[in-house]
Amino acid sequence: MKPARFEYAAPDSVEEVLGLLGEESRVLAGGQSLVPMLNLRIARPARVVDVNRVRELGRLRRDGGSLWIGATVRQAALERSPVVARHWPLLAQAVRHVGHAAVRSRGTVAGSVAHADPRAELPVALTALGARYHLRSARGGRVVRELLLGPLTTAIAEDELLTAIEVPPLPAGACTAFAEYARTHGSFADAGVAVVRARGHAAIAILGTGSHPLRATAAEAALRDGADEREAAELAAAALEHPHRRALVAALAREVLAAAAPASGDSRPADGAPGASPRPARPEPGA
Repeated sequence: MKPARFEYAAPDSVEEVLGLLGEESRVLAGGQSLVPMLNLRIARPARVVDVNRVRELGRLRRDGGSLWIGATVRQAALERSPVVARHWPLLAQAVRHVGHAAVRSRGTVAGSVAHADPRAELPVALTALGARYHLRSARGGRVVRELLLGPLTTAIAEDELLTAIEVPPLPAGACTAFAEYARTHGSFADAGVAVVRARGHAAIAILGTGSHPLRATAAEAALRDGADEREAAELAAAALEHPHRRALVAALAREVLAAAAPASGDSRPADGAPGASPRPARPEPGA
């Protein structure tokens, strides 16, 4: 099929973009989600606003200790970035699971978040990292911590643009790990777990709720209180209703929690960079 008729706009500045957004508009960045929806006529916007000509939206930079990911930064940029690999290894670990190389070369990080597919990898990694989302409209700007509200649902208003994702620095000596279970390579995952661990710190985000990524706060608290990985993994999966998915999440959580376990002393490398734990092996269903 071909998309229904729409007006196409490719402005050069954020201000121009904001003037074009509204109820009948959709933003085009990488196009990996929007273009199929247009072709299937699931989405029928009156106007498509292509933001790829706005240079400031294409920046991936470290500033003030935080990582800033612009709206048109490709997923492949996370994969190639030595800064990401060194200081935010969880993003490098998670992005390897996103589709295939051709998808990552065009798909954007912000686009994956804004699309809010409940089985996408990058939103769950960003949830574990405590990312903040910078939104702008003609009315002004705001920063949102809880952007993902449900399947294909976010806090982004129709006249707002997600201009950047801000990822705070990891705690000193932090180790990270990500694992998922997908039926075939490159397909959406049935379950996944992203973990950040350091002495006195634990962040666990779950993919597989069927809605949106969730922090496993009970499991995080248990780890901080001295629980072992198996107990914390069971707590992380306890809220999932589907027994098969609950078993998958529990198995994945055990693997990544062990892989990201901090050393008994200060596990920080000599240069102060966070430690990247090796990617754990994928558990088999029901493990």
